[in-house]
Amino acid sequence: MLPPNHIQALTQIVGAKNIHTDSTHLSVYSFDSTRKELLPDCVIFPETEEQIAQIVKYANLHKLPITPRGAGSGMSGGSINQGIILGMQKHFNKILNIDTQNLSVTLQTGVINSKLNDALSPFNLFYPPDPASANFSTIGGNIAENAGGMCAVKYGVTKDYILSLRVVLGNGELLQIGHNTIKDVAGFNLLGLFCGSEGTLGIITEATLKLKAKPKFTRSLLLGFDSPQELAQTSCKILASGITPCAMEFLDTLTTKALNTMHHIYPENAQAILIIKLDSNLQESIAYETEQILEIASNALFTNIAHTQEEENQIWFGRKNASQACSSYGVKKLNEDITLPKSQVATFLKHTQEIGKQYNLPIPCFGHIGDGNIHTNVMLQDLKDLDKGHQVIKELFQIALSLGGTLSGEHGIGISKAEFMPLAFSKPHLELFKNIKHAFDPNNILNPHKMGI
Repeated sequence: MLPPNHIQALTQIVGAKNIHTDSTHLSVYSFDSTRKELLPDCVIFPETEEQIAQIVKYANLHKLPITPRGAGSGMSGGSINQGIILGMQKHFNKILNIDTQNLSVTLQTGVINSKLNDALSPFNLFYPPDPASANFSTIGGNIAENAGGMCAVKYGVTKDYILSLRVVLGNGELLQIGHNTIKDVAGFNLLGLFCGSEGTLGIITEATLKLKAKPKFTRSLLLGFDSPQELAQTSCKILASGITPCAMEFLDTLTTKALNTMHHIYPENAQAILIIKLDSNLQESIAYETEQILEIASNALFTNIAHTQEEENQIWFGRKNASQACSSYGVKKLNEDITLPKSQVATFLKHTQEIGKQYNLPIPCFGHIGDGNIHTNVMLQDLKDLDKGHQVIKELFQIALSLGGTLSGEHGIGISKAEFMPLAFSKPHLELFKNIKHAFDPNNILNPHKMGI
């Protein structure tokens, strides 16, 4: 608990209505989607950029930890901490300007991802990064974690859409970084540093983002295979043919079986499901790419093509309910978002099956096979197996790294993966990370103890 003098000083900055130390607020802001808990000392909802700067200056002076937080939907514990939680969603939720000539939008970082796209829809524009949490995650959180989503295979991830940011550094100084231009090679790439930094380098208050025009036509396909390896190899062939789907998702054998047990939606011989979404301004292009995919995937057990919205919903039902279905395998899910070179996905899935048998733990996998981002779910059938589950995760990380992969594709490191950073990075790497952190936040007050630094 912060001493009364600190609470009084912070209250003078934001007003009594915007600072909370009651048990309800502290409890609500003590966890994210990982269900890990760290109880903060207070929760503050700043109304202006100047208030944020003053809060940070005060926190820096007294060495008080401060963690920015959006909707708390993160999967790595990145937005929980002791000290001050700075809630950005309540007041920093305005779309400031939609520029239809330059195809960009300027907004405060507490704006919800899906609400941004609702606002863009009348202009026939959209913001492509589409995390599964789009209906409740904030743009600031998306930037902090470099969020991706199903459309990353064609449209990229958050870092590909940031033109400029306004940030408050660890000493309270306000900095504008980047330019609202497509090209910019003047100076170091500070935007690249801030995207994915999980609030450890500065508090992002405002962003200008690139937009895309909505394609006129879409089509979804579902293909069944007799093994995840066969599916993975076919997906590589499709991408190598020059076809770039809007989305390319997969369900492995365990996930497919779980969905069939709950919903009976796939033929019984299906051991893996590939779901593809195409988009284009030309119907002819979609028709051609559909024919090409069916020719390449001639080894598929079956194929379904959506011609109506109802059929579209049916095709995507399994993917949207995959996580829920996998929960049937145990009482606790240890979920990771390992990412690999696309050519190594089949090998990784084979190793995953072997490790699952070795430890007698189900490990259903699904996710974004188009960009090699695999949601790997170690299912514990008894909470006594927690240590065994963590050992499985460590071995999966080691395999992924040996195949040229990485610890996380979109969930971030936070506190849940911090212990594994030395597996992925050498001591000089980690020392460099710490030096960068120190340059932006000399007193280590901004979201400390995250990302293994």
